[in-house]
Amino acid sequence: QVQLVESGGGLVQAGVSLTLSCTDSGRTFSGNNYGWFRQAPGKERELVAAIGRVRTLTYYADSVKGRFTISRDNAKNTVYLQMNSLKPEDTAVYYCAADQPPGRWPPTSVRDYDYWGQGTQVTVSS
Repeated sequence: QVQLVESGGGLVQAGVSLTLSCTDSGRTFSGNNYGWFRQAPGKERELVAAIGRVRTLTYYADSVKGRFTISRDNAKNTVYLQMNSLKPEDTAVYYCAADQPPGRWPPTSVRDYDYWGQGTQVTVSS
């Protein structure tokens, strides 16, 4: 059973960095794809970044390319989202999701994912 727990959100000023973590308590971590999504009030949930079973396989939304980095540590069953140069428009609830077993690449749709964390709020003030 996959259970995802996110941490690391908070209230920050524009321009600073923040790192989110997502820990998977299941036993299939190394075989899964993972994604970070975000959802702002009144907007649809959108993919921010995804990482494949091979950690060098990554995908980024255009809006975060060059600012955000997704990574994984298979020894710790943890996926990270490092967010640099944060902007007010990055404000949202951020969700970690697991694609297990992994399907297509890149898994850009919410329908590609089977398990979700509870979300962590990121608020960027101007």
